[in-house]
Amino acid sequence: MSALARPIAHTEATHAALADALTREAKLLDDLLTVMRRQRESVARDDLDGVDESVYATHRVLVTLGEARRRRRTLNHLLGEGDDLSIQALEDAMGGELPTPLREAADLLTVGARLLQHEVDINRRVLREAIAAGDRAARSIATAAASLTGMREPRTGGVLLDRRA
Repeated sequence: MSALARPIAHTEATHAALADALTREAKLLDDLLTVMRRQRESVARDDLDGVDESVYATHRVLVTLGEARRRRRTLNHLLGEGDDLSIQALEDAMGGELPTPLREAADLLTVGARLLQHEVDINRRVLREAIAAGDRAARSIATAAASLTGMREPRTGGVLLDRRA
């Protein structure tokens, strides 16, 4: 692509700003990875305060990540492209080859996104198992309490007083 055919914003400065934006997003994904791992450790320790803190930390990182993505969308528009520009579309927009700093930043972001998806999948399973274990424990306690007090447990899972005795 000739220099005249490219949008005016296809400059080294814009490319550097985009590389910086991608690197910043990759760093935020890494921060989110750390939060996901801390959340899983908190669940394993039955540390409810740690789980709560991880929820708030996740929210804070996601808000910052949203701001970083808005910045990238602005840069995409400067390049004459749309809001959501995939790495492949970015390569196409740049004539098939990304400048080295931009390529490295894009690779960092891609790897970070894959790692984060893996961690989210693990946490989803861990949290489901923890909830199921909590439900089983609650049912067990309710059943034990019912047998000690002469109450019976209806099919709905609640406890009712047996007035026939």
